[in-house]
Amino acid sequence: MSPYPADTVQAQAVAPSLADLTTLRVGGPAASFVEAEEEAALIEAVSTADDDGVPLLVVGGGSNLLVADEGFDGVVVRDTRSGITVESDDSCGGAVVSAPAGQNWDELVERAVFEGWVGVESLSGIPGTVGAAPVQNIGAYGQELSGVVSLVRTWDRGERRVRTFSVGQLDFGYRTSLLKRSMHSEGRDEDPRAPWYPSPRYVVLDVQFQFRLGTFSAPVGYGELARRLGVEVGQRAPMKDVRETVLGLRGGKGMLLDRPSFGAQPDHDRWNSGSFFTNPVIPVEHLAHLPEDAPRYPVRSSAPETSTGPSLGAIDPALVKTSAAWLIERAGFGKGFGLAGEHSPARLSTKHTLAMTNRGGARAEDVVALARAVRDGVRDRFGVTLVPETVLVGVSL
Repeated sequence: MSPYPADTVQAQAVAPSLADLTTLRVGGPAASFVEAEEEAALIEAVSTADDDGVPLLVVGGGSNLLVADEGFDGVVVRDTRSGITVESDDSCGGAVVSAPAGQNWDELVERAVFEGWVGVESLSGIPGTVGAAPVQNIGAYGQELSGVVSLVRTWDRGERRVRTFSVGQLDFGYRTSLLKRSMHSEGRDEDPRAPWYPSPRYVVLDVQFQFRLGTFSAPVGYGELARRLGVEVGQRAPMKDVRETVLGLRGGKGMLLDRPSFGAQPDHDRWNSGSFFTNPVIPVEHLAHLPEDAPRYPVRSSAPETSTGPSLGAIDPALVKTSAAWLIERAGFGKGFGLAGEHSPARLSTKHTLAMTNRGGARAEDVVALARAVRDGVRDRFGVTLVPETVLVGVSL
């Protein structure tokens, strides 16, 4: 049994549809739904589901999920806690800041830019919560979360205890971490209950960040952003300018949440799950399979090249990243593509080919069919198999 009293859990009598809990706005009903307003309630809900052998889906902002039309035959738990705690803030040690898993991510970024906490300004506008951020090692415009994470406190579903991981233990990589991998394989040998999918074995409780202090950003690591800012890659810019520019870039690609004003029509390009596929990371010896004009980007580690000041991560000479969006377009899937033309219920965004969008009446099966066609088309054309970044629940490609 859980060490926490059952009355801390607030289960709703009528469970919502997953379409109401995700930014793609597709997915059937949850068998059971719990909102946790305290850490004890979150642990209680997770532990009860595990004790009962019931599937568990922990959701934050729902911005990286595609759930089946049949819904989820288990317990959906949403952490509603919020708050940003400044543990220390001085010129020698920088700022040490913590936030619970349910905290809105972009609100934290906005606060960081205002306070002069350097290192997340290029992650502006990413929908979702703090708890999901280290699982995915979120990143954008040359910046990744791993550069500022210090500690992650979790509930270990296998050992049934609170467990804290340091940044070195989290084994961050491109859009992955120990936390994410625990969904599928971590603990498989010693724990017969693994894999833990669709939620990780380690459920994030809160995250601690270590920030440098300043008014200028971390070194800009993305060419498009650098050009907009009027700087070279590797140079820095005022954090406020970086945030405003990133929000503009994301908005232009339909990669912000859709919040239409009263009476306005929705922007269906924003009815998506973010980038549906990750950018392929390819060993340098396999680059000959790509066209000469295919984009090639360095793959950088989460550790900076130097420790004497702000710098980009060290380049891995054995790997190169290319653009999934470029491959998709060159494989014949242009912006706005739909399997049934412009009236398709699910289409590629008219602004960015890496987003699968719901045009207002799509079902999960429509999004899956589109994503499968894109994946297969890229593989047939270039021999590269795109891997979903979106977490698939009850569906597969």
